[in-house]
Amino acid sequence: MGRTRNTRLEAAIQELGLPQARLVARFRAMAAENGAHELDATNQSSIARWIAGTRPSGRAPAILAATLSRGLGRTVTLADIGLAADGGGEPQPPEWSANTLTTLVDLGGIDLDMDRRRVVVGSAYSVAGLALPSESWWKEAAERARARAAVSVHTVTAQDVESVREMTVFFSRRDQQRGGRGVGRTALVAYLRTEVAEYLAGRFPSEELRRAMTSAAGELAYLAGWTAFDAGEHPVALRWFTVATQLAEEARDAPLAGHVLRAMAHQAVDLKQPGQAVRLSTDSLAGKRYTNASWREKALIGVVHARALAADNRRKEALGALLQAENDLGRAGEGDEPGRVWFFGEASIAHETAAALRDLGDLKGAEEQFRRSVRTRRAQFARTHSVTLGYLGAVQVQQGQLEAACETWGQALDAMSGVQSGRARETVVQMRRALSPFRNRGGSAAADLDAKARAVLGVG
Repeated sequence: MGRTRNTRLEAAIQELGLPQARLVARFRAMAAENGAHELDATNQSSIARWIAGTRPSGRAPAILAATLSRGLGRTVTLADIGLAADGGGEPQPPEWSANTLTTLVDLGGIDLDMDRRRVVVGSAYSVAGLALPSESWWKEAAERARARAAVSVHTVTAQDVESVREMTVFFSRRDQQRGGRGVGRTALVAYLRTEVAEYLAGRFPSEELRRAMTSAAGELAYLAGWTAFDAGEHPVALRWFTVATQLAEEARDAPLAGHVLRAMAHQAVDLKQPGQAVRLSTDSLAGKRYTNASWREKALIGVVHARALAADNRRKEALGALLQAENDLGRAGEGDEPGRVWFFGEASIAHETAAALRDLGDLKGAEEQFRRSVRTRRAQFARTHSVTLGYLGAVQVQQGQLEAACETWGQALDAMSGVQSGRARETVVQMRRALSPFRNRGGSAAADLDAKARAVLGVG
């Protein structure tokens, strides 16, 4: 019996519009990023055979889907290209189908092992990796967690939950002060995969206590993801965000799940994947993730949704989302902040609003909101403060305000003292790029600032 031509794969390749030689080059690059060196021999004949109906073996289907996803700017699943596994449809990605506790411990081990972490960090941040599970997965998550047998003799108490929350606050404050790199993150991950994992594997006297501990663990996993994101380790961050979402759903903590999805959307925006950012931010606002959230929580996830829409050139929808977020914030009263580690205050929301306005081309409005963020931020949030100042300076120089930008960037560099953050470092790189037309003018503010920026980056 002859092979059946794979018309779905053929259509996706035609949509991409690249010559097969360039598609092969992109495929090999994606394979190399993911350590799939067995695919180095892939050539145009391989592509032709796959279109003709030969099924690629090993990791080739997943690498092919990731290559097409990146090129098309949207998630391309194995089913989309006619390569879903036989027998009842496409399986869930391993991160969703695996046991949450096992995934947490294994990922923590990777994160703490520098050699193994380098392999993950060097892999591709793929939009295919953002594929969310089916509706049935969401509905059944809590039941699966309840059915999980205890493997630890420890009986979890309310004091154990409080201990995890206290440690989360401690690690969050350190992250805000020092950034996502360094020993603080290492200690966070070690605590998560040992003590917290043991709690999750223990015995729960009540369903209420199980949900409370699972939610607390989800917040800590979210923080592990955020520190990896801040350090620029995006594939690691995506895995932690996945675990955090699982834990949030197992706890039936819908607002927490919404905020993890918000973080994933934020990450997608930063990594120039606007279509995925819109999808993720839309999911972050779905159902109880929005309706059960406080007004400040609603405002923050709403403004990140606006950022995603702005990045996707959906101006009218972005402006509508910003207005809704502003209305939600206006309904927040004193004491409306949720009891979580992150801060949903005016400074955070102003920062995200400014970024959305900047992407919409409203530089004056963006400058005003960045200034508002700087003015209202709590002093201990040094990392975010330095990033906001960096963005403010960039908006000022775009408007021709070189002197003001240099002053702002000088403040940003001062604020970075003691901060180890990939995002903060990137603002310095962008700062130097913006200063390049002016820094050769000896004795100028731009030249002096560039020298200071080189010192911060540790370059000659």
